[in-house]
Amino acid sequence: MLWVGVDVGGTFTDAVLFDDETQSISYAKAPSTPGDPKDGVLDVIERMGIDMGRVERFVHGITIGTNAILEAKGAEVWMLVTEGFKDVLEIARTNRPILYNIKSLKTPPLVPRTRTVEVAERLMYDGSVRKPLAAKSLQAALKQLPKAAKGKTGGATKALCICFLHSYADPKHEEMARKAAEKALPGWFICTSSEVLGQFREYERFNTTALNAYIGPLMEKYLTGLQQGLAKRGYKRDVFIMTSAGGVSTAQRAKRLPITTVLSGPAGGVAAAVHIGKLVGIENLITCDMGGTSTDVCLIEKLNPPVTNEQVIADYANRTPQIAINAVGAGGGSIAWIDRGDILKVGPQSAGANPGPACYGKGGIEPTVTDANLVLGRLDPKNRLAGRIALDVGLARKAVHAMASRLPGLDDFKAADGILRIAVARMVSAIKQISISNGYDPRDFTLLAFGGAGPMHATAIADELEMRRVLVPLGPGNFCAFGSLISDIRRDHVLTRTLQLRASRWADIDATFKGIEDGARKALAEEGVPPKTIETRRALGMRYLGQSWELPVDVAPGTASIEALDAAFAEVHDRRFGHKAADATEVVSFRVAAIGKVSKPVLKPWRVKGTLADARHGERQVYFDGAFMPTAVYDRDKLPAGAMIAGPAIVEESGATTVVPPGWLGKVLDLGDILLERSKS
Repeated sequence: MLWVGVDVGGTFTDAVLFDDETQSISYAKAPSTPGDPKDGVLDVIERMGIDMGRVERFVHGITIGTNAILEAKGAEVWMLVTEGFKDVLEIARTNRPILYNIKSLKTPPLVPRTRTVEVAERLMYDGSVRKPLAAKSLQAALKQLPKAAKGKTGGATKALCICFLHSYADPKHEEMARKAAEKALPGWFICTSSEVLGQFREYERFNTTALNAYIGPLMEKYLTGLQQGLAKRGYKRDVFIMTSAGGVSTAQRAKRLPITTVLSGPAGGVAAAVHIGKLVGIENLITCDMGGTSTDVCLIEKLNPPVTNEQVIADYANRTPQIAINAVGAGGGSIAWIDRGDILKVGPQSAGANPGPACYGKGGIEPTVTDANLVLGRLDPKNRLAGRIALDVGLARKAVHAMASRLPGLDDFKAADGILRIAVARMVSAIKQISISNGYDPRDFTLLAFGGAGPMHATAIADELEMRRVLVPLGPGNFCAFGSLISDIRRDHVLTRTLQLRASRWADIDATFKGIEDGARKALAEEGVPPKTIETRRALGMRYLGQSWELPVDVAPGTASIEALDAAFAEVHDRRFGHKAADATEVVSFRVAAIGKVSKPVLKPWRVKGTLADARHGERQVYFDGAFMPTAVYDRDKLPAGAMIAGPAIVEESGATTVVPPGWLGKVLDLGDILLERSKS
């Protein structure tokens, strides 16, 4: 039995193949193809020589929707709203982007007023009908929408989102409108807010639904093309897609709810981090996933990845459940540039896959983080990236020199070192936002470094944060693809219900949870998930009475009293804001995550024969602390378990390079992971 995991990044498309019979795992990379990402996916599969007819499970992490939103390349979206609520997206929230700037402007709404049409209907907050849906009003609204919806190449180019007031309490009006719209508008992508985000707060619900419609046609076209391409190669089973919440869903569900995939790729890395953390016995981790275009970081306490519904993308609210990942535009392809004040900056602009860094020789002329690493000897120009891309140190040096010549007192090597220091500073800042800003001390955590560029910069990041340990997993360049491969099926359910906690009974709260859980289990079972493999996790949205916004509070297994819930909320509030009170609390939402467990690859112990000397295949000059030093270079595939690697050293493997600077010591663990620790205070 073969399992395949694929992750599409901005620069490379990564794949992992696990053979259950031999318990062997293999990796491959191919350049990403931004014009049509599925070509990169099919390319990397063919590169591995996989017989897709033997594949039992194919799981895919994608960035299609994310890129469409960030690049403003989504569909033309129209919206049906409750009469009198045409300006919900226009008004948005009343807070200014820059608090003290009275001239600051909000991001324009995703759906302008000219494409927002009112319908006569009205539900109350409890689901009761104040004004029935008027059929004449609905038909008149639908007639205002254009009929043509398909492009020259087929596939929808227009989308409709139906967003009625209080539809979270009862979706019947939205469903009636959907059925009418499907008849009147063949070929359109159509979604309802009750399906996308069935919870209160109309602005967040409307905006999230608009985002879903915005990327729906593009995602539908991509996934259909991918399914056809895989089928031609013999794959006959479901295609699974990694979701933002850390689980997987079927491609059919992802076509309907593409907004749930906007953090698809990074979520795979977090899932893999939890898996590896269990295997090596490290519970508290901060992940650092540095790829070609960005770095994604996440704080994992006691192997529980944080799930939030308070994220934004391109300044648009997205309230679907997603792992709390903080992204910063600092990757291997991030461009170094000088601003008007002659200050060196790195990113967020990226050279991407095309033309890529200057050293790729594909037309790039601006220096990037990858070029800086090559100039400083951390990358070997003899090693081809993804087995194909040769690195030209001359082109890299030329690009760095052109920038360095604009700043007095900088030679090429100091300039390259400055590029790396600034990139590291940006990543450190991202980690501080998810740790120190939320009441966590990063020194209590181990930094888990992966992505093609993560292990090159991990120790520098750890030094800045005074973290003493760095863990580099096996196959770090393909770690997100591995994470998608081992992820469980997950569905998140929410019920909006407001109640004062101390005036409630535990039996009523428990009964509400059980009702949601029964529906969640049934929904997974209908998708073919064996009932015995399904488990559920509970959470509440809670706040002090009088507060406007709630905090997510996990309900631990075994919780059976109002007092326990009150104490759990007080702890969360104290961690987040630095204080707690004896004030009355209230619940505003019930949340249930239903998880269908899947089999996980059983990784064999690392059984490499030989010694550390056998793994050493050379020495080269590498720049550390302002000077070049003779540095041992090791082949990771030949490092035996228990081997100790003293810095300065470079560990090379397919897809990634690990830098061990002076003062750090690495140990190869039983499964092949490398644990780096500072050897001096």
